[in-house]
Amino acid sequence: MIELKKKYLKEIVPALKEKLQLGNDLAVPRMEKVVVNSGTGQALKDAKLLDVVTKNITDITGQKPILTKAKKSISNFKIRKGMVVGVKVTLRGERMYDFVSKLVNNALPREKDFRGLPGSGFDGKGNFTLGVKEQTIFPEINPSEIDKIHGFDITMVTTAKDDKSGKALLSYLGFPFQEK
Repeated sequence: MIELKKKYLKEIVPALKEKLQLGNDLAVPRMEKVVVNSGTGQALKDAKLLDVVTKNITDITGQKPILTKAKKSISNFKIRKGMVVGVKVTLRGERMYDFVSKLVNNALPREKDFRGLPGSGFDGKGNFTLGVKEQTIFPEINPSEIDKIHGFDITMVTTAKDDKSGKALLSYLGFPFQEK
């Protein structure tokens, strides 16, 4: 079993149960899935960008992303219905815990001028979205082989009912939030 999942089951569940004053272990919030999403709007001009983004997301997450297509045409952006406008990966189970562990322990400390995660990334239902500006913070990406720098969004979907319990869960999992 993954180290982070073991820690969650043995240490975090009892601590969150006490902190949130819950009566049942199943009421404790947990990670449901992690979604990694990258928009590739410049791929309309540069065809190789989509391949580069797909390869980088595959290297980072360990899973091949699906291509997201435009649902409707937008003439101002020169987008037609059905054109590929991004890539997306949904991680669950062991890959999710591996990715979260890698993100917290390896990638976030490598970010330039990192002072913690802002608490404003919560959506009101306990889910947290984080934007990454450069793919080079992950150790799988070799900076000398990078042609174009691109960013992506990482969304942690939890079973928490509100932002307070979602933030408590992510804090116990090791996410470094900024202090007020």
